[in-house]
Amino acid sequence: MDKYLTYSVVERKDPSSPEVQGKYYAQAQARGEAGIREMSQRIQQMCTVTRADVMAVLIALEDVVADSLANGEIVRLGELGSLQVSLSGSGTTTKEEYHDGLIEKARILFRGGKTLNNMLGTLKFEKVEQKYKKDDASPGV
Repeated sequence: MDKYLTYSVVERKDPSSPEVQGKYYAQAQARGEAGIREMSQRIQQMCTVTRADVMAVLIALEDVVADSLANGEIVRLGELGSLQVSLSGSGTTTKEEYHDGLIEKARILFRGGKTLNNMLGTLKFEKVEQKYKKDDASPGV
């Protein structure tokens, strides 16, 4: 059975020229979510491990990943990809002037590995109507 990533077509304007007509682009549309419970059920069906064991491992993985990132480690998840903390903020003219108060934000960067990059290369697409417009108060756009 073929799987299709759904998308809608949305207008995007240049914020510096809001009076100019925007251009239309594809925007991926989520069909739902796959939480830990659902993923553990799917994994159980693929191997001999029980759902409870899979859940225990996935929950422990959350803690280990968070601790590793907080320790400044790059977390490599095999061919799935890697996670790393990235920082942004203000700069100074000299190294000596810099202090941690200038760090404004920490983010987590994810870099897809071979498995996810291969998946991207095989995607098929299906056009659908946009679920939520910018004016809607609904989250998850």
